[in-house]
Amino acid sequence: MLWIAWKMLIGNRAKYLGIVFGVVFAALLIAQQASIFCGLMLLTISQIRDVQGPDIWVMDRNVQYVDDIKPLADTELFRVKGVPGVEWAVRFYKGIVRARLEEGSYEQMILLGIDDDTLVGAPEGVLLGSVADLRKPDAVIIDKVGYQKIWPGEPLRLGRVFEMNDRRAVIVGIATASKTFQSFPIVYTRYSQAVLFAPRERKVLSFVLAEAAPGETAAAVCRRIEEQTGLQALTQRQFVWKTLRHYLAKTGIPINFGITVLLGFLVGTAIAGQTFYLFTVENIRQFGALKAMGTGNWTILGMVLFQALQVGIVGYGVGVGFAALFGLATKSFGRLSFFMPWQVLAITGVAVLLIVLLASLLSIRKVLVVDPAIVFRG
Repeated sequence: MLWIAWKMLIGNRAKYLGIVFGVVFAALLIAQQASIFCGLMLLTISQIRDVQGPDIWVMDRNVQYVDDIKPLADTELFRVKGVPGVEWAVRFYKGIVRARLEEGSYEQMILLGIDDDTLVGAPEGVLLGSVADLRKPDAVIIDKVGYQKIWPGEPLRLGRVFEMNDRRAVIVGIATASKTFQSFPIVYTRYSQAVLFAPRERKVLSFVLAEAAPGETAAAVCRRIEEQTGLQALTQRQFVWKTLRHYLAKTGIPINFGITVLLGFLVGTAIAGQTFYLFTVENIRQFGALKAMGTGNWTILGMVLFQALQVGIVGYGVGVGFAALFGLATKSFGRLSFFMPWQVLAITGVAVLLIVLLASLLSIRKVLVVDPAIVFRG
């Protein structure tokens, strides 16, 4: 019977392709928009994930996400170091500065100041130069994408000079870094140099990065830091989720993408449902003939669901495939954030399953109540 259902489904190629098109459209739109959404969320936490080494981030109690900088006094570093269970702790500066280029133009940049002695927080993928060169006077390392944005079409070259806060900065290294939500060039330098490049403030310390001592868990040390210093202490994972929750709850990003995904679901259901219903009406005599030969309603129901499932599998595969190709194309040009985890594939699969089930429900009743005598009518 399944073979008969398959032959009936592909008997009218136009109708079959119409049903598949509706599912493909829905799967493509849902997978694409969900993947772009995941890519944008990754941008919001990229700088937390890029800082390798420390397990603990210490900050002001009112900080809500990684870009919500509320400076601390430098003395907070020593208070954190004095908490039992802290192996080591270092200073970390993060801020946005305006740089004046040699050509006279200005560019906004993300300035990261890492510990002078240990260089904890330095970029790992250095393409030109060395992290150790940051110990030179006025030295900075810039990310590759930011370099190409400032000097498009020019080869990577060390020794370029620009100014921040009327102070000379010399590029001694070019590194790879994750894209950020602001899409500004990223500049790394020593903490003592960063506070000179940044506008002068009474408090300049952005975060304290710390490591739990052997035998201690990061979560337990965080609780101890909060109890003894009154600051907010989070593990890297906790800070990531705190930042994500902020963007999910306080911005319109989830609503905008959710509306697009919902529209894709509704349009896909409408197209597939209408076409599947017309397909069933055109084949109503064949279903009547099967019932006249003694085929039961459960068998007929299984045939209709098999047809819907087959359409769903083809439409899901083609739609997700097109979405993946779109992601590869945009990644090559580097213009759009696109990340397709397995959760996106699962959500798209569930949505497609619902679409084909809803589409088949429009036809099942007409098939089940069909009179076998319809075969003998003119």
